[in-house]
Amino acid sequence: MKPREVTRIKEFFDGSVVALARIISHIENRVDGYEEILSQLFPKSRNAYRIGITGATGAGKSTLVDKMAMEFADDGREIGIVAIDPSSPFTGGAVLGDRIRMKDLITCDNVFIRSMATRGSLGGLAAATKDVMVALDAFGKEIVLIETVGVGQIELDVVDACDTVIVVLTPESGDSIQAMKAGLIEIADIFAVNKSDREGADIFVRGLQSILQIKEDNRYSSSESSEPKWTIPIVSTIAHRGEGIDELLMEINNHRQFITEHGFFESHRKMQIKHKILEIIEQHIRDLIEQKILGETDIEEIADKVFKGDIDPYSAVIELNIDY
Repeated sequence: MKPREVTRIKEFFDGSVVALARIISHIENRVDGYEEILSQLFPKSRNAYRIGITGATGAGKSTLVDKMAMEFADDGREIGIVAIDPSSPFTGGAVLGDRIRMKDLITCDNVFIRSMATRGSLGGLAAATKDVMVALDAFGKEIVLIETVGVGQIELDVVDACDTVIVVLTPESGDSIQAMKAGLIEIADIFAVNKSDREGADIFVRGLQSILQIKEDNRYSSSESSEPKWTIPIVSTIAHRGEGIDELLMEINNHRQFITEHGFFESHRKMQIKHKILEIIEQHIRDLIEQKILGETDIEEIADKVFKGDIDPYSAVIELNIDY
C-alpha cells in the first residue's frame, strides 16, 4: 500500500470526514489499490444497520429519507446516506450531486450524504454501493440508508445489500395488483404509501392489504407452519409534512427485532458475504481475461470478420484456443 493511502486510512480512523470522502471516491472510481483499502476497513464494518429505500421515480423517496435521517440524527445516531442517482451523459457523475432535496440534513454533523451514479448498473444500485457501505460502517455510522435510483424494475440488488427494504408507493402507482406483478412484494419488508393525502390513497392501501393477505408468503416464510412469519406492514406517509415517519421507524425497529431474534439477520449477512466473495472472484476473472486474453487479441479485427460474414462469433472464440 502506498504511503499516501496509509496516511489516508489513519486519518479515516481518526475521524476525518475528508478522508472518508476521498476513500469513497477511490472505491467508486475503482482506483488502483482500492481493494487493499477495503481489506483494512472491512474488519471494522460489522455494526451498521442497512436500510434500503426503493420505488418508482417521483414517489418521494428523497424526502422520506430526509425525514427518516433527521429523526435518527435527533436521537444522536451516526447516519450515512448513499443516494443512487442516474448518471450524467456528459460527466458520468451523479445527476443530482449532493441531493439538493435533502436540505434539512446539511447542518447535521452526524449525517454524511454521498451521491453515486449508476454508471450503467441496471438494478438501481451502483456497482460500488456495497463497498461504500463498508466504508461508512467502518467510519462509525450506525445506520446506513440506501436510496435507489428508482428505475421501475425489480431491484433485487437492494435486497442483497440491505437488512430492511422499504418499498415506496404512491396512490398514483395504480392498481395494487401491479405492485405484485412488478415483484415488489418479494423484496418489500415494509410498504410506505407516500403522498397519502392524495385522492384514492385509502382505496389503494386497502387493495394492497388485500393482496398481502392473499399472498401470505414472503422471503421469511417457509413451508413449515411452525416457522416464524413476518407480516409486511403498510405505513401511510406524507413525507413533506413529516407525517407517518414515527410509525415507519417503529416498523423498521420491529423488523430488525424480528430478523435478529429468528436468525434471519445472521443468515442474510452470511449470504451477502458469500455473494461478495463470488463478486470479487468474478471481477478478478474479468481482469484476467482482459490482461491475458484480450490484451493479446485484436477484438476489433475479429468483430470486423464476423460483420463481413467471414466467421461466426462462436467459431472465432474457439479459434482463440483459450486455455481454461
